Amino acid sequence: MDSTLPAVAEELLREIKKAFQETSHGTLKFIFGPTAVPALDLVDQCSVTRLRSPSGRTVYQVLGSSGKLYTCYSSCHFCTCPAFGFSVLQKSESLLCKHILAVYLSQAMGACQELSVSEEQLTSILLAEEDDEG
Repeated sequence: MDSTLPAVAEELLREIKKAFQETSHGTLKFIFGPTAVPALDLVDQCSVTRLRSPSGRTVYQVLGSSGKLYTCYSSCHFCTCPAFGFSVLQKSESLLCKHILAVYLSQAMGACQELSVSEEQLTSILLAEEDDEG
């Protein structure tokens, strides 16, 4: 895990990785707030995909509950969804959005789908996100 999350969150995710079946929804909700249950729903629905290029670059895509695909960067703790921009960046009301939490949980649980893409495909995905933002 990257050290971009608070130590408490990183420790919880390590514990989930060891024995995720024993971790209760209540503990996750206590630490991560209202994003915990929707994030677990996304993991249950296999909505998280890690895209990996031949050079080893990775990016995550999460199919949101609205049907929109969001790109998440776990290395810098960022998601392209509006909730991340508003609740996390502007208001500082949350540590993360449900999509980023779903990425971390799917990594910890080994529940992440894997997809190999070419360097060109990954570049195209990243540029498409940039075009959507501005």
